[in-house]
Amino acid sequence: MSDSVLPALLQSYLDELVPDRPPELRAMEALAAAEGFPIIGPACGQVCYLVARMTAARRVFELGSGFGYSTAWFARAVQETHPDDGEVHHSVWEQALSERARRHLDALGLAGGVRFHVGEAVAALEAQDGHFDLIFSDIDKEGYPDSLAVIERRLRPGGVLIVDNMLWGNRILDADARDPATDAIRRFTRMIATSPRWTSSILPIRDGLLLALRA
Repeated sequence: MSDSVLPALLQSYLDELVPDRPPELRAMEALAAAEGFPIIGPACGQVCYLVARMTAARRVFELGSGFGYSTAWFARAVQETHPDDGEVHHSVWEQALSERARRHLDALGLAGGVRFHVGEAVAALEAQDGHFDLIFSDIDKEGYPDSLAVIERRLRPGGVLIVDNMLWGNRILDADARDPATDAIRRFTRMIATSPRWTSSILPIRDGLLLALRA
């Protein structure tokens, strides 16, 4: 469940507005399209990059990082703002996927600022010391609600949370859709929206991108 909920022409227009990017990043987009591998895409990538730059994020943790596409957008922003001490944490279950991400990020000249974790992403976040300026989440959707407590412990006050797939192919709008993933996204959305610890909004681009500010 990774296709855009927007009309194809509109999504294409938004993607085309993204400034030119390194050939390796474009190659990753082509690979994702050829393999059917879910990535956030250029328009969402630009939002992630922009938020990281606007907040001058120095420490970023990704819960679920795939082959490093979203990692690259965050790492570019962090490297530009904190070239000497910035860090982005990439986390995936599979060693082979982690190594693939490392190769892509190395080709982009960004691997030096990335910390790689292989294993369950939320547990990897919990194991870190200190707080993060920005956390991005794209884990299994059933895990969204339970991840929030850990996110709240590890995200600094004033930090930003970005969560992917919040519209879930528009299944959240279908009252008859009661599968575990859809219900988990609905529950997570209400948890954020009704909590005094968060100020949030969902951007309806691609598959829905939540931006939330930690009180």
